[in-house]
Amino acid sequence: MTYIEGFVTPVPVARREAYRAHADRAADLLLELGITRLVETWGEDVPRGTRTDMYRAVRATDDEAVLFSWFEYPDRATRDTVNDRIRSDPRFADLGQDMPFDARRMIYGGFASVSDIGGGAGAGFVDGVVLPVHGASRDAYRDHAAALAPLFLEHGAVRVIDAIADDVPAGEVTDFARAVAIEGAEEIGFGWVEWPSRAIRDEAWGRLMAGDRMAAAGDPPWNGQRMIFGGFAVLLDRTARPWGNAR
Repeated sequence: MTYIEGFVTPVPVARREAYRAHADRAADLLLELGITRLVETWGEDVPRGTRTDMYRAVRATDDEAVLFSWFEYPDRATRDTVNDRIRSDPRFADLGQDMPFDARRMIYGGFASVSDIGGGAGAGFVDGVVLPVHGASRDAYRDHAAALAPLFLEHGAVRVIDAIADDVPAGEVTDFARAVAIEGAEEIGFGWVEWPSRAIRDEAWGRLMAGDRMAAAGDPPWNGQRMIFGGFAVLLDRTARPWGNAR
């Protein structure tokens, strides 16, 4: 199954193009080292929460947007090898001198996919989510994700992926655990739905919420009051596969 390195990042709104250009330069190097796909998405429909939300997760300021991003690898071993190469490659040190965001507040970590359904052409809009999954509920999380994914595809989505924390470090300022206020034996889930456009996504959610088929999947194995989520426009989608080399 696909291995994911997931990120949530605060970026000044005024530096959107600078960030896109910086990520594009990094993508050239990362794809060379072994990443199979790199996607950067810009927060466009990200709600505020009463306890947790994407903004709080990275302590975003009023003049910052939140980005939901990920790298894809065939497995964790490839991810670890790529990270070793990054640390020893002077080109990444040069990129680090000119980052258009505050890396201290970015949250990141490695996630093992439990459900990966769909594929094909790259997306124009993404629903991203981070979840506090009930302890000892990995199988239930996988089964629930697999039950919901076909509904999204039926309503126009092109891919649905759900993953569980595998190598997610604690941070000094921010991290994924604090982002969803982890309690006890809970684990962190990371996932997304890829849509061709925001218009298709908005129409799909209207139909999904008006029906009862999502409820038929059963009670979700996570705490919905502390999940963080939002809609994101694709800023950069680079992949080793010819269909996904969108810039």
